[in-house]
Amino acid sequence: MFGDLFEEDFSFISNNHCGKGKKSKPRESEPPAPRDSTNLSGIKNQGGTCYLNSLLQTLLFTPEFREALFSLGPEELGTLDDSRKPDAKVRIIPLQLQRLFAQLLLLDQQAASTTDLTESFGWSSHEEMRQHDVQELNRILFSALETSLVGTSGHDLINRLYHGIVVNQIVCKECKNVSERQEDFLDLTVAVKGVAGLEEALWNMYVEEEYFENDNLYRCGACDKLVEASKSAKLRKLPPFLTISLLRFNFDFEKCERYKETSCYTFPIQINLRPFCEQTEMDDSEYMYELFSVIIHKGGCYGGHYHVYIRDVDQLGNWQLQEEEDGLIEDKALRDTENSKETENPLAVLKGILSEEEAKQIPVDQLGQKLLEKKGVSWNKKYRKQYGALRKYLQNHPQIFQLSPDGNKVGLKETHKLLFKLDSGGRDLQSPPQKNDVQWNCEKTPPRPRATSAGCHWFDLNDSKVQPIKEKDLEKQFQGKESAYMLFYRKAQLKRPPEARGNPRYQIPEHLLNEMNAANTELQKKRAECDSASNGIDLHLHLSSCYKFHNGALHPSLSWKESVVDLTIDRRRTLGDLRQAVFQMLESWEGDMVLSMAKPLPAGLHLYQVLDGDELTLDGIGLADGADVFVWNGKEVGGTKVLTGPDHEPVVLNVLRLAEHNEGGKGQHFSEAQHVFSCSTSLGQLHSALAPAGGIILKNGSGAEGEAKNWEVFREEDMKETVRSVGLRDGCSVLILDSHDQSFVNVASGNLTAFTYDISWLQVKNFCGVEEEEKLVKITATIETVMSDIKMKAIRELQLEEELANESCLRPVSGNGKLLSPVPEDYTVKEAELKMGSLLGLCRGKAPASTQLFLYFMVGSDQNCSPEMEIVVEETASVRECLNLMLEKSGLSGDNWHLRRLDWCYEAGEALSQENATLKELNVCRGDTLVVTEGKLPEKGFLKIPIWWLRPSSHKKHGENAQDQVNGVTWKMDALQVSAAAAPPEPTHPGLDLCYAGRIEIAGEASLEDLKMQSVVPWHLCHGHCVKALHGKHTHNKHLLKSHFAISTLFLYQFSASFFFF
Repeated sequence: MFGDLFEEDFSFISNNHCGKGKKSKPRESEPPAPRDSTNLSGIKNQGGTCYLNSLLQTLLFTPEFREALFSLGPEELGTLDDSRKPDAKVRIIPLQLQRLFAQLLLLDQQAASTTDLTESFGWSSHEEMRQHDVQELNRILFSALETSLVGTSGHDLINRLYHGIVVNQIVCKECKNVSERQEDFLDLTVAVKGVAGLEEALWNMYVEEEYFENDNLYRCGACDKLVEASKSAKLRKLPPFLTISLLRFNFDFEKCERYKETSCYTFPIQINLRPFCEQTEMDDSEYMYELFSVIIHKGGCYGGHYHVYIRDVDQLGNWQLQEEEDGLIEDKALRDTENSKETENPLAVLKGILSEEEAKQIPVDQLGQKLLEKKGVSWNKKYRKQYGALRKYLQNHPQIFQLSPDGNKVGLKETHKLLFKLDSGGRDLQSPPQKNDVQWNCEKTPPRPRATSAGCHWFDLNDSKVQPIKEKDLEKQFQGKESAYMLFYRKAQLKRPPEARGNPRYQIPEHLLNEMNAANTELQKKRAECDSASNGIDLHLHLSSCYKFHNGALHPSLSWKESVVDLTIDRRRTLGDLRQAVFQMLESWEGDMVLSMAKPLPAGLHLYQVLDGDELTLDGIGLADGADVFVWNGKEVGGTKVLTGPDHEPVVLNVLRLAEHNEGGKGQHFSEAQHVFSCSTSLGQLHSALAPAGGIILKNGSGAEGEAKNWEVFREEDMKETVRSVGLRDGCSVLILDSHDQSFVNVASGNLTAFTYDISWLQVKNFCGVEEEEKLVKITATIETVMSDIKMKAIRELQLEEELANESCLRPVSGNGKLLSPVPEDYTVKEAELKMGSLLGLCRGKAPASTQLFLYFMVGSDQNCSPEMEIVVEETASVRECLNLMLEKSGLSGDNWHLRRLDWCYEAGEALSQENATLKELNVCRGDTLVVTEGKLPEKGFLKIPIWWLRPSSHKKHGENAQDQVNGVTWKMDALQVSAAAAPPEPTHPGLDLCYAGRIEIAGEASLEDLKMQSVVPWHLCHGHCVKALHGKHTHNKHLLKSHFAISTLFLYQFSASFFFF
């Protein structure tokens, strides 16, 4: 059941220990949490190892076992560093157990890992996920240790501590002969069913006698006959530590199923075993035992969860009485509810399970397993009927549970995890008190403050979680789904030395002490690094000596790098600490030092509130990571007074003025400049600054990302408003119209609107493949702005070389990112049919003139096989000339090609049959896509027709004539349509008895008789068939072929040596 648990197979051993031979493992993002207020360490659950954790904690808190194990040194056990040496004798299991015990006693972490220990067992990850029986594990682990310790001074460790003897006696009633059989035991198994408690079960086993009488007689060896006799059992030898396993699981033979006994079964804290022993003449102290560990099983017979109540014999933990009311009342209520109610709300159960998980999310299947362990019953059995499937239930509560995108993992949303922990414990369990009374690196541990109660105290060790409990809480484990499963007693005579009390370092070997000290030092270092990383903030200090104030904002007089000093500081430090740190950095600073919050704006650096209150923490005053702080005297910078605060934020406005219109020139020109004003500036002040000679101001409220709006005039009554109150922000534009420009303004519906020039923006992105390729700029334009002007403005804004103007063009970008045909540079925005706000690409290549066409073309209609290419041709070029240019660019030759338009299905459509016609005459437009198609078009007045032969059907029905068969296949004609531009189809068509005969070229004015003769005669010569004339033989093909798409398909149908066309 436990795989290779006790074979000393070195291939499974991990070298992941402190010191040499350290095995590298992925470093976790954060170091393990320190111990909580109990000062005891839990053990991590590897998925299903709660039974192992409970047993290991029991052995750890058995001081005599722990010290006997520690007494075995490297000279007897070897070392883990030698485990890879082929000739070395290394006893892996006791070495890993020693190391785990040292970690649990000394390593300052909330929970230790048993990975190395289980690897020494030879367990796979699958084995770690399976839950086993703790009683069986106890026996097998003891057997493994005995085997591993053969040949050492600890060879009798298990027998010395746990071995006892039971003697079974049968006494003959006639000759009084006594027949006895002796049995060794390491643990006693006692019945639970039908028994009130442990004392009654021991009485039934070792006091009550069984009688052989009537039909059930005993054959006496001395009398050599069947006689009456009595049978009894006694404890002959008592071990120092008595392990008792309770038979909680039984089998119901009527229902043929296992079940768990949940009835009341009491056990005492102290027990006198004298009545059950063979020898009773010794002192009572020889028979007195004290309970020190109770392994508890919670669940049913097919699964559940183990944890352990342990009495802290050496008083290693901190047991605090004030937690009694805070932490345990809720646990009591939960236990009582779980044991008394058969059904309950699953929401709280699932939240409780997920809140205990260290990982943010666990697999849904693992959640179901943990529910089974916690409640002793599966989801399907207890909740599915009322609440549906588990995964569906989780999906129906998205406000609480967070599922992964594939729905296979689930976790609690952070807010609910925190709330649940606060509610369940009365305090924030995620932030336990940083209390650590053990001086880990000292040679001797000073005494710690103890609780006021005398005697040893009990703790509940539940995997990683450790919490104090009261002794009377043991009574709750007498019965119910959560009840005692194994009991561990120690002789009352066993007394601990005073130096062991409260001293976790007692009897630990020196090499393990050194290893744990080094590990604790490393842990503290990692925690300090993590703490610094999580609480450290980077501040950007701007020094006033490196700045000057102009145009409404602060600007560095040197480069940005030289004007800013970066400082990293703990957010929990005070403002006074920050000020002192700045003073130390700036040794030459003289006079007062004022620290102000700063923020980079489009206009420059602006200052806000002064940081005040040296006793306040940086986090408390709102200093965040990456904050900008300005260091100055609080009055002026470079002799200029600086206004601070949000009421004086500088705003960058784009100021547009209409330029003089050049006579005969195309398009409307205007000048553009940027001005900075305080947001508290009134419109009257703005008007005086921008239009001192008079005129009107219009605004367009769209900023850098806004959409264009109508231009609105600021009226006389608006002049008292401020820049901020009228909605002017960074990037907004204002238009200044002088008196001679005001003819463009009209009053409409009480609102003044400038409508003649709809000034807005076009976006231009650099696609030239040079530096700053991804940069995008906005260019102010009107519908009358010429494209060449827009291109030049974009080149300047993108800071490109102006020589690029002769080698580039502007191309609109479609919604899916495709570059469309270039816009002629002499077009206006209106002529180019561009919408304001459109995105243009600045691309290499000259733009076509207004008399040229920019065309796309491909060879064949399959876009996957032939990439789309581009070409610029004159609109007066003929179809043949255009075709030759396309063939030349695609590297093709020959005259067996023609051009077709691309239809709406992105397939080759109408052929450009008039090869001498110009592209303009055929209405070929800029941006059209043409297809270069293989095959020569028929001459003018001729048609090229594909011919199919429908062969006789082998499935002719009785009484079916030829016409019926013809009618029966007409519904299949859609599948036989073949474009004249397409490649030749397959010679045969599976399932339709069709055979492709080829294409013929015939005049459009030819009769059906001519078509018949031209189609059938070659076929007749090949196959030797005769031909029957069609009705209406003088009908012209031109009219007949118009009946089915642009090009018809003719079929020859053979039946009884005749052909029919349809």
